[in-house]
Amino acid sequence: MEREIRELKRLVGELESGCGFLTQQVRAVHLDSLNFQVLTNNRFDKVDGRCDNVEDRSDRVEGRRGLVETEVASLREEVPTVVGDVMREVLREQKG
Repeated sequence: MEREIRELKRLVGELESGCGFLTQQVRAVHLDSLNFQVLTNNRFDKVDGRCDNVEDRSDRVEGRRGLVETEVASLREEVPTVVGDVMREVLREQKG
């Protein structure tokens, strides 16, 4: 009976040491995953900031494009008048 008890104690000791090793491994993996999460979040925050900058630049470019379109539309309306005025003056100078 005592021999069986000693054998059981030995087996329990082996199991406990194995569990202790696994616990340490799980703890290390958990800490690594937490660190990875922090690094990943930091990188996503950086990327998010860059995307915000790109959106801001895109908005500015869009605003400038709108101004250019307005100016081009204005030129379309004004060019015939300007060309007509210049041609009339040239014709007057040629007659006179």
